[in-house]
Amino acid sequence: MKLKQNRKARTKLQQQKDHAMNLLLLKAAIVIVATTIVVYFLPRTGEFNYSYELNQPWHYGTMISTQKFNIQMSDSTLGVKRDSLARSFMPYFTRNTQLESNVKERLRRLNADERLEKHIITMIDSVYQQGVMLGTMYDSLQNLGTTYIRVIRGNEAKIVPFDRVLSLHEAYQFIVGHGLAGFTNRDIRALNINTFLAENLTYESMKSAAELQAAYESMNSSLGFVRVNEKIVDRGELVTEEIYQKLKSYEAVINHHAEETGRSGILLWGQIAIVAFVFLLLVSYLSIFRADYVENPRSAILLFSLVVFFCVVSYVLVSRHLFHVFVIPCCMAPIIIRVFMDSRTAFIAHVMMVLLISLSLNSPYEFILYQIIAGTVVILSLRELTQRSQIVQTAIMVTLTYYVFYVAYEFSIGAEVSDLDRRIFMYFGVNGLLLLFTYPFLWVMEKTFGFISDVTLVELSNINHPLLQKMSEEAPGTFQHSMQVANLASEVAKKIGAKSQLVRTGALYHDIGKLERPVFYTENQAGGNPHKHLSAMKSAEVIISHVTSGLGLADKYNLPEQIKGFISTHHGLGKAKYFLITYKNEHPDESVDENRFQYPGPNPRTKEEAILMMADSVEAASRSLTEYTEEAISERVDSIVDTQVREGYFRFCPITFKDIEDAKEVMKEKLKIMYHTRISYPELNKNA
Repeated sequence: MKLKQNRKARTKLQQQKDHAMNLLLLKAAIVIVATTIVVYFLPRTGEFNYSYELNQPWHYGTMISTQKFNIQMSDSTLGVKRDSLARSFMPYFTRNTQLESNVKERLRRLNADERLEKHIITMIDSVYQQGVMLGTMYDSLQNLGTTYIRVIRGNEAKIVPFDRVLSLHEAYQFIVGHGLAGFTNRDIRALNINTFLAENLTYESMKSAAELQAAYESMNSSLGFVRVNEKIVDRGELVTEEIYQKLKSYEAVINHHAEETGRSGILLWGQIAIVAFVFLLLVSYLSIFRADYVENPRSAILLFSLVVFFCVVSYVLVSRHLFHVFVIPCCMAPIIIRVFMDSRTAFIAHVMMVLLISLSLNSPYEFILYQIIAGTVVILSLRELTQRSQIVQTAIMVTLTYYVFYVAYEFSIGAEVSDLDRRIFMYFGVNGLLLLFTYPFLWVMEKTFGFISDVTLVELSNINHPLLQKMSEEAPGTFQHSMQVANLASEVAKKIGAKSQLVRTGALYHDIGKLERPVFYTENQAGGNPHKHLSAMKSAEVIISHVTSGLGLADKYNLPEQIKGFISTHHGLGKAKYFLITYKNEHPDESVDENRFQYPGPNPRTKEEAILMMADSVEAASRSLTEYTEEAISERVDSIVDTQVREGYFRFCPITFKDIEDAKEVMKEKLKIMYHTRISYPELNKNA
């Protein structure tokens, strides 16, 4: 026997170790996946992500240079200077003396008049002495405004005024235009000089291009320099031409530094460390204060998915300059987390998310300040979401908070009314409008992660719901019992900090399985008792079946999983004791299989399910009291709840002994009011 107990203890210990290991793996997986996604989309923080325009105000805080840099010329100024340098540049040409001899030789072969031939040769010598180049090259240099060229002769380069040089066409016109007495221009053209006249200046493209490029590179393109810790521009200051060039130059230096740092991997590892640390803090908070969220993977996945989603959206918008960061409805995340989880978790997650988003901003201080204030307003104003109009009210409050805090902050740093940026007001207005989409987003979250919002719970609590209406008509006693349990349980939930709307709705549906055979339950009986015609075991089967029947109806009417949880756990793994005891009394010598009398369970797993089990049992048992005195009610409540605790129904749900004691006190007070209790009058002593 002892060996068997030891084996069972070791098995239980191993199960606990396996469970702890699975939770550790889940946490590690969530942190790794979330960190990977966020870092992948996170812009390189070293990049210059400010947006500015010439002759427009600077919308960010004071910018101080972190390093010394040269102020580069603007593109237009640099272009003018380069054009001036190109005009003053003297390109290189080579003179072809052999060509001159060839042209004269071809002229002699024409057998022209000796006197005319001598004249033409003299003209050719004249134009070649000046220099002849191709017409396209000549036109190009002329358009550029070139003043001088350099003609290479041996190892020397002679500077020649460009206006002395002739194009090939001009050289031909020069020769034809200088006639000889006794000969007409037609006689000269008849020699077809243009067929063998060629340029004697050849452009040295490689040498000219290399020297021009060297001149460009040596050209001073700096307008001065900015020292370390020197102010570049102040908030609200107009971006003049000088400031604009300082910003452009600083942007080039910062981006170059970021690129070099990115290549080395330092920036990437720094981002990984920061993001992972933030997510580890969030996981640590859940592990210490809300372990139940980690136990339920859906809660943890929803929480981290929201943080990652808004971070990625912010990174994409910021890096691509699509919209201003204040347009992003960051307060949507704490609304959703508050509705599905709790206020403290919503605040912690919101702060962590805002810190991660700020990594992509050059001026994160104001963003962090505004978002934390707005998120706090959301959490305080939306304690329970029971009406659609609350989303509208919250959106208006958040927008007004942005407006008021923006103006107050600007005034606090010395700005005046004229310095306020109207575009910021527009951004905050768009932010408020986008918050209105929280309601349909909540519906998506419900369907995706299987959560349930208070709005849905309120809709399910409407007694005009088809299932509740059917119960009120076909099982009125059960319906009244459910209403009483709902009131009792919701008061207990409010007292011990549980979700009152959830437990109220669960209480309304916990006994819907009795609709299958309502007459078999005492609250619906108006005369005869059908159990008189059944054996104790058969009666137990009928009573127990209302749990499975209720789950079937819940599936048919598409009730949420949380409501099904109340149906399956309101009796836990308890037994139908009345019929079990009856069966034992009827069969004293028979070994009884008590499993035949046991509800399918499981036992309560949440604080709300534990509250419903207590309220259901207490309300049902209170109907059998012979008198509704304070002592009788108190004794009955203590007896029922203490028995449930002793039998271990609440062993695996997060409810404390203090919660249970508070629950008993609330139920006692409520039952006194429900049954109009009176104090027990003392009897007159006969000897008095």
